[in-house]
Amino acid sequence: METVSEWTSFGGDLSVHDHESETLGCTMRFAVFDPPQTSDDPVPVLWYLSGLTCNWSNVMEKGGLQRKAAELGVMIVAPDTSPRGKDVADDDAYDLGQGAGFYLTATEDPWAKHYKMDQYVMEELPSVIRSNFAADMRRQSIFGHSMGGHGALTLALRNPGHFRSVSAFSPIVAPSQVPWGEKAFTTYLGKDKAAWADYDACELVKKTQLETTILIDQGEDDQFLDEQLKPRLFEEACREAGQSLAIRMRPGYDHSYYFISTFMDDHIMHHAKALYR
Repeated sequence: METVSEWTSFGGDLSVHDHESETLGCTMRFAVFDPPQTSDDPVPVLWYLSGLTCNWSNVMEKGGLQRKAAELGVMIVAPDTSPRGKDVADDDAYDLGQGAGFYLTATEDPWAKHYKMDQYVMEELPSVIRSNFAADMRRQSIFGHSMGGHGALTLALRNPGHFRSVSAFSPIVAPSQVPWGEKAFTTYLGKDKAAWADYDACELVKKTQLETTILIDQGEDDQFLDEQLKPRLFEEACREAGQSLAIRMRPGYDHSYYFISTFMDDHIMHHAKALYR
């Protein structure tokens, strides 16, 4: 692991690192906010998964998470959103290829060689964090935005009991039924929609329910609300499955980090309560 940048923030340490990923077959970059409490004891870990076109910098620079994470003693890890590099398959569109990994394991060529973001987030990167930071890996939670909200929901539902809590800002909850997901799933997984269900929160919650309440914040003025996000589909699926869900529609807010930063403290407090219970 190579440290690229490092800053002191609210008494903690915000650092950016590169490492060679065996899972993805490329160099990966991630960021960690290490709160001041790690000088005494290991602290719980909160994973943040970003959306389309994003990387570690979006949430660390615009999310406003450091103050509350430092106050509550929560380490926050922000992976990249896809494998990257000149040898990694890509597409000219913003919603496919590099920057658009969709937190799945691709089965179609040429994507299958590198696109294994679910394995990377669940297995390889946690091992790197465990080896290099004062992280209590027995206590983990996860949240994310848009495509990253999709990732947080699906990883939690596919791995019940692994995360103590899960939340999302403006998540893609039904990728099998919206243009972003249909495009990505057809490209990465093929045309058989039975394979898509393994990465669709609305389908997963029918089979698996979490003991924790899922928290979702969604802006009512989100430009992607009606075509790409469709939170009511997940609300209905949770109600039918008996999954506890708190979905909060926020008047006047859009899809941006102005929205995310407004409610970031709420989400960190939601997770800290579960991580320190």
